[in-house]
Amino acid sequence: MMKRKVPEDIRKGDSDRQIMDAAIEGAILLGASVAGFVPVQMLTDCPSAQRAGPQGLARDSGSVIVLGLYHDPEHPEMDWWEEGRSTPGDRILYGITTALSRWIREAYGREAHDIPYAVSDGGVYLKDAAVLAGLGVFGMNNLVIVPNFGPRIRFRALWADLDVEAARVRECLTPCSECARPCRMHCPQQAFSGGHYSRDRCLSRMNADKASVSLRTPGDPAKDTVHHCRNCELLCTYAG
Repeated sequence: MMKRKVPEDIRKGDSDRQIMDAAIEGAILLGASVAGFVPVQMLTDCPSAQRAGPQGLARDSGSVIVLGLYHDPEHPEMDWWEEGRSTPGDRILYGITTALSRWIREAYGREAHDIPYAVSDGGVYLKDAAVLAGLGVFGMNNLVIVPNFGPRIRFRALWADLDVEAARVRECLTPCSECARPCRMHCPQQAFSGGHYSRDRCLSRMNADKASVSLRTPGDPAKDTVHHCRNCELLCTYAG
């Protein structure tokens, strides 16, 4: 997936802003569909942190660089979860974040590292980070709607010792304002029945999906993969 190299014109005397611009360009060259950044402090009181508790990343300075990778519905295997291995799409993103982190360290002498996916493992609220980085807006399906890609995109992030002022996020209307919202009507868990997204209802389905792996017949070629429900994503009518 990482067929191209990050930019070669590197200078250790570059400013944080110049390094960040090069890092964003490098992320795209390495295979990310979209990339942006947000200062760590902006995530401290993000909406998800207010509802569910503090982020797991133990940093109070620097920036979180958010990368997104498009998951084409014609390649559902990108989203198939495997015990101890996550999903193929996340493994691709991890390859990009680790390569980009290494490049920032070696080229500029700045500390940088991949951020674990889960908040409980030291991660950040990725959807909040993506919106604050200006990559998209929250849709009525509780997913980030990204221009040209809709909600069919996955995120991962890295931390870098770069203090850059946040870019001004454009005010824009959610594309869901005039939609019939099939994502909400056809949720098998009725995760939107109360008018707001229920994380517990959604997670109960995901946990049941994972538990079902142990019940599959030995020798089943799909035994080790979990195909989670994606109704809220795949039924989205946003066309970009």
